[in-house]
Amino acid sequence: MELRQLHYFMKVAQKEHVTQAAEELHVAQSAVSRQIHQLEQELGVDLFMQKGRNLQLTPVGHLFCKRVESLMKDLDKAVAEVHEFLDPERGEIRIGFPHSLGIHLIPTVVAEFRKRYPNVKFRFKQGMYPSLIRDVVSAEVDLAFISPFPEGHDQVEGDVVLTEEMYAILPPNHALAQEESITLDQLSADKFILFSKGYSLRPIVWQACLEAGFTPQIAFEGEETDTIRGLVAAGMGVSLLPEMAFFQSNPLQPARVRISEPRVTRTIGLIHRSDDKLPLVAQAFRNFLLNYFELMSINNKTPFGT
Repeated sequence: MELRQLHYFMKVAQKEHVTQAAEELHVAQSAVSRQIHQLEQELGVDLFMQKGRNLQLTPVGHLFCKRVESLMKDLDKAVAEVHEFLDPERGEIRIGFPHSLGIHLIPTVVAEFRKRYPNVKFRFKQGMYPSLIRDVVSAEVDLAFISPFPEGHDQVEGDVVLTEEMYAILPPNHALAQEESITLDQLSADKFILFSKGYSLRPIVWQACLEAGFTPQIAFEGEETDTIRGLVAAGMGVSLLPEMAFFQSNPLQPARVRISEPRVTRTIGLIHRSDDKLPLVAQAFRNFLLNYFELMSINNKTPFGT
C-alpha cells in the first residue's frame, strides 16, 4: 500500500468522481483508476460503488476513509512539525476565537507578534464556546481564546489571560443613562436584549440578573455585539456588554454605565490540548501572549485601547 494510493483514494472519496479527482490531482484519469483498483485488490474489498455518473463509498469504504483521514492528518502534522523545527519563525499558527474578540483584540496581538516574527502565518477560525472547545480537542486549531475560561476540562488546559468588566448599556434617554454606576436590580423592570443561546455572554448576563434577584425579560436576541449595541441605542431594551465591545465607534451608541452590585465580569482564557505538545511556532505565540497580558496587567492597561 502506497501513500499515493491513499491520497488518490481520499480525493475520489471527496469528489465522488474519478475525472474530477484526476483534474484536481493534475494526473491522468487512468492513473487514478489504476491506483484505486490496486488498492481495492490489496485490501480484497470494493471501496466504491457506482451511483449514476458518480462513485459512492461502500460501507467498508466509509470505515476505511475515516481511518485514512485520521492517518493523513497525523502525517500532515508530522511534516508541519518537521518544518517548524527547522525554522520555527516561518510556521503557521492556527487560532480560534469568539466573534467578540475579533473586533480588536485578535488584530492587536497578532500585529504585535508579527513585529517580532514577520514571516509567521496565521489561520483564523471563529466560533462559539462549544465549537471552540471541539476545535481544540480535534486539533483543528492549536490555540483558542475562549470566554469564560473552562475550569476542570479534562481535554484542554490553559491560562486566564484577562478578566474583563461588564457594563450595563442603556438607551440614551433611559432614566439611568447619566448615572456613574447602578445596581443591576435597578434594571429589573426593563426588557433585555441578550445574545442567542450558545453564546458565552448570555449565561453570564442571565446569572448576574438572577444574583441580583430577578429573571430578565427578553425583548430581542442577537448574535453580534454590534446588533446588541444598535438595538439598545435605538431604545429597544437594555443589556450588558464587556468593556471590549465599546472599542468601535458608531454614530448610534447606547449609554454605558458601570454596575456596582453585583460585580459582573467575564474571564478570557487561552487554551490548548492537554494531551499534546504545541508546535514550536504556536508555543512561541503562546509565550508571547502570556507575557503580553502580564505586562498589560502590571501596567494597569487593557489590550484593546480603552
